[in-house]
Amino acid sequence: MASVDSTGSRVSGRLRSGDILHTGLVVALLLGVWSVGGLEVSTGKVPHLFAINGSTVLLPCTYASCIGIKNLYFNWHYNNNGSMMKLCEAVIPIEGVEPKVIVYHERVEFVGTSKGNNISILLYNITYEDDGEYICFAKNEKEKNRNHSASYMLYVVDQMKEIDTTLTTIIVSVVGGVIGLSILGMVIKALVINFLLKDDEKNKECLVSSGNDNTENGHSGAKADNKGTPKA
Repeated sequence: MASVDSTGSRVSGRLRSGDILHTGLVVALLLGVWSVGGLEVSTGKVPHLFAINGSTVLLPCTYASCIGIKNLYFNWHYNNNGSMMKLCEAVIPIEGVEPKVIVYHERVEFVGTSKGNNISILLYNITYEDDGEYICFAKNEKEKNRNHSASYMLYVVDQMKEIDTTLTTIIVSVVGGVIGLSILGMVIKALVINFLLKDDEKNKECLVSSGNDNTENGHSGAKADNKGTPKA
């Protein structure tokens, strides 16, 4: 009986190990799916902007979640030399429902919409003091309050600098000239080859014609000699 108990305990131990392994794999897969489809916030492919002092700028921000949202909280902050200044905040209850945005800055306006996953804002009449980093933050209750943020840099300038295109123009001109010369060289080469081929064909025709004339003249001379020979 002792051996039976020992065997049974070993089998039970293997089953427990298999169950633990199976549970671990399931948890890992669930965590993988959750992380892949997790909340993401983006401020665009080019997360910075140069704007003229006194103008109005758009600070873009969008969110995305593969499993949807529930009570999505978001806000905008301005990084004022390490001190975070809140510009606005709101909660989107579910997809398609517009949020009731609380704005804390007199020159900020919320222009986003939940229908487009857009939580962008406008900043009016910017000054040099508005220069710096703006942070868009979001947190999704449906993903166990998973959060994500993205920054956007605003550079306030007195005037937009003109881009010097002289070097670009020179490079394009040189490349265009090289391509043009290459094409011209190919055309000239083709014409020369065509001319030589035609000249060679003419020479061949002249040689053939000259050979035919010589043959005919030879036959005529032979006939004349035969006619002029006196009979014996």
